[in-house]
Amino acid sequence: MQPHKKSPAAEVSPDHGVNRQNFSDLGLSPEILKAITTLGFEEPSPIQAATIPLLLEGHDLVGQSMTGSGKTAAFGIPAIECCQVADRSVQVLILCPTRELATQVADEIHKLSTHKKGLHAVPIYGGASYERQFYELKKGVQIVIGTPGRLLDHLDRGTLSLESVKMVVLDEADRMLDMGFRDDIEKILQSTPENRQTVFFSATMSRQIRELIERHSRSPQSVTIRQKELTVPSVEQWYFETPQRMKFEALLRLVDFHGFKLGIIFCNTQRMVDELADHLIAQGFSADRLHGGIAQAQRTRVMNKFKKAEFEFLVATDVAARGIDVDALELVVNFDLPYDAEDYVHRIGRTGRAGKKGLAATFVSGRDIYKLQYIEKFTRTKIRRGTIPSAGEVEERKAESLLDQARQLLNKGNLPTTQVDRLLEEGFNSTDIAAALFGLLSDPRQEPKTPAKQEPPPLSLPPSQPALPPPMRGMQWVRLDVGRKNQITPRDIAHILHDSLGLPPHSVGSIEISQTQSFAQLAKPFLHLLSQSPRQSDSPFGPIQISLLPKKNTQNHPSKFHAKSKNFGEKKYRKNKY
Repeated sequence: MQPHKKSPAAEVSPDHGVNRQNFSDLGLSPEILKAITTLGFEEPSPIQAATIPLLLEGHDLVGQSMTGSGKTAAFGIPAIECCQVADRSVQVLILCPTRELATQVADEIHKLSTHKKGLHAVPIYGGASYERQFYELKKGVQIVIGTPGRLLDHLDRGTLSLESVKMVVLDEADRMLDMGFRDDIEKILQSTPENRQTVFFSATMSRQIRELIERHSRSPQSVTIRQKELTVPSVEQWYFETPQRMKFEALLRLVDFHGFKLGIIFCNTQRMVDELADHLIAQGFSADRLHGGIAQAQRTRVMNKFKKAEFEFLVATDVAARGIDVDALELVVNFDLPYDAEDYVHRIGRTGRAGKKGLAATFVSGRDIYKLQYIEKFTRTKIRRGTIPSAGEVEERKAESLLDQARQLLNKGNLPTTQVDRLLEEGFNSTDIAAALFGLLSDPRQEPKTPAKQEPPPLSLPPSQPALPPPMRGMQWVRLDVGRKNQITPRDIAHILHDSLGLPPHSVGSIEISQTQSFAQLAKPFLHLLSQSPRQSDSPFGPIQISLLPKKNTQNHPSKFHAKSKNFGEKKYRKNKY
């Protein structure tokens, strides 16, 4: 391919209102808008608002933005929009440096294209089964997301054709060059049509990157999201590394351990706000929610009630929570990290006001740690790493709190003794009475224990089925009649469950694979799909039966699963009012 003449790049600033647009202002199709609404996103991030219109117009583009700024949707939405679903050839190619990033981008594309019937996307990366990739490519896909090495391998084998590609995206181009993929990228780009649209995203602009852009793009528009330096309020800031599926458990423990009574919990989507608020209410907390999908009159009522501390925790998105000013706020939780540092500062600035103490807690998982480092850099502050308290530490703190309250009452004196006198007259001694009262206070729902019936020993599991650990709270094991001998991977199992049961993201938990069968934990709200009978599903591995595994088929044993998550699984507890 001959080098393209490069014209002066157009600088697009996100500071002139574009970062406060609505998605409906960007000229998107009804299917994409419906997917965005389903996912719960309220407004485009700065990089999305700046790049989506340019890409929809067909411009080549060079984007600079931090990890976690929403850039995947920034190029993913135009990529989906440019595809013709009736054409089963590859129309969009997205290059990523690692298999982890490739799968993350593929997941985002799948979610955004949910309502685009007939559109298929597949991740292609090394270390995965060739057979599955052959199957997907032969079936026909419009979007391929992959790493350079495996993509080049498929090109050499003749199992991947790029003759119909309209758009090529290089995500984290600087990392791909650092990893030595320069020659592979050149060969892949030379296999695509010259009139394609080329999109580069890179955190840095080294000489190599500029040469690649000069050679393979035509008059590219430049979008640079520069974050102005920000100073943060004097709030105690901590971050906690925890898997996505364990965030709610971590939140419960932090709240119970510290005894917070008034706080705001921020999420990035309306769906997560609704789910989290429902979970908190189910655990006995008084909570409410705010997001853009709620009528303005109801939002006003909720905000007024929260300002008067009529409930404990407000779960909200950034858009809906603007304007909240509560002096006595003790806690701000970033359940999801915000897209940029400015939103982070606005969030945590809501606590620690009027000279009062406040705590800002941020949960990070996976690649979030890079976004957190970016926030630290531009806020010129250090966010300390914390450890989630164990279940035992939480119970010990609750017990100590009870004792402190008892000491205060005893020191005040003049305590009513009528009920105690009645129990003493009935023959109970004072130590037993005090122990019983403390037991009731520590768990108000506690009922008197009755002698348990002798249960027969549990049935032993069939030799072919591994001893499974008890499922995590809110989940139950399901069984698939395909195993290691079929060369199936945990990711394959997750895809099969999502496709055959129509599950939303993050509804599949731990996965165990044996020689002939596999097991996965599913969130209980979706178990009704299997409650009547097993479900048959077609897959690249042939027909698969998915069935519900009875609870008695799990054993409490020290498996490797427990070794990784024992800090979260030691003891179940609910919030106690004391």
